[in-house]
Amino acid sequence: MITVPRIPAGWTEAHIADQSGKRFLITGATSGLGLAAARALVAKGADVTITARNEKKAAQAIAVIGKPVDAIYLDLSDLSSVRKAAAQVNQLPKFDVVALNAGVMVPPFSKTADGFELQMGTNHLGHFAFAGLIRNQIKERVVSQASQAHRIGSFGAGTVDEIRAVCFCAGKYSAWGQYAASKLSNLLFSAQIERLRLQNKWSFIPLTAHPGWTNTSLFRTGGAASLPTRYIAQKVEVGVLPLLAAMTFPGLIGNTYVGPSGIGEMRGTPRITRPRSLALDPVLAANLWTVSEELTGVSWEDSTHA
Repeated sequence: MITVPRIPAGWTEAHIADQSGKRFLITGATSGLGLAAARALVAKGADVTITARNEKKAAQAIAVIGKPVDAIYLDLSDLSSVRKAAAQVNQLPKFDVVALNAGVMVPPFSKTADGFELQMGTNHLGHFAFAGLIRNQIKERVVSQASQAHRIGSFGAGTVDEIRAVCFCAGKYSAWGQYAASKLSNLLFSAQIERLRLQNKWSFIPLTAHPGWTNTSLFRTGGAASLPTRYIAQKVEVGVLPLLAAMTFPGLIGNTYVGPSGIGEMRGTPRITRPRSLALDPVLAANLWTVSEELTGVSWEDSTHA
């Protein structure tokens, strides 16, 4: 019988054990939740590598962190950049934990360099390809950053054709609809990794976290800013706690989902929670995986696939 651990009520950054000797890779760590996670882990003695879209953003983040960290340049909306960054990672010592944190939220309609709708291309397909290409570099955990918005995400009947249509946004553009689909994808991705991990005996486990209602830069750059968000939403230092727990709390099992403990999972310190049932659908997850491999050209069965 598997014993499911419980994150103690009121768990905060102060409860993180010493992380000396541990190596972490965090995508999108130049602002918001990723930057807060990097700062917290470095303060606990971890060796942290961040990804940034350019040298200026990397330098600004390192200045905020206050201690030297390595930076890799990665643009998840461009698969050529993803492949280049993955090639660099594959030359480094292995990472204990990789956090797939970077993302975009409800921007005006646009497409990635490879023709995908920007949110599906960045939040899901870019991370799918990046993590698949560095799979052999992950020792313990791969953690995806999801959202409560996954609860309204949809791929219609979930067929391969319908999933592909969402990835390209073949119909009328809905910024929130595409964002929600990309966040549902993050959870389906983790669930499918867990199935494949058990089948293939991979050494790491997948986990997912969500920050609830947290006032990050996504609300400002994504056009979703509002007075309630600015003045009521929790601070980044609290919103990052589910991600930090997923990355560091001992004994978590594969496909654990961590979110805030408050009403509606919108605020509060972390606890283990459960996504909507659709996020655990094995057929939908398998179909999404098939489409993701097709569109990115990356097979997780062959992590060196180019």
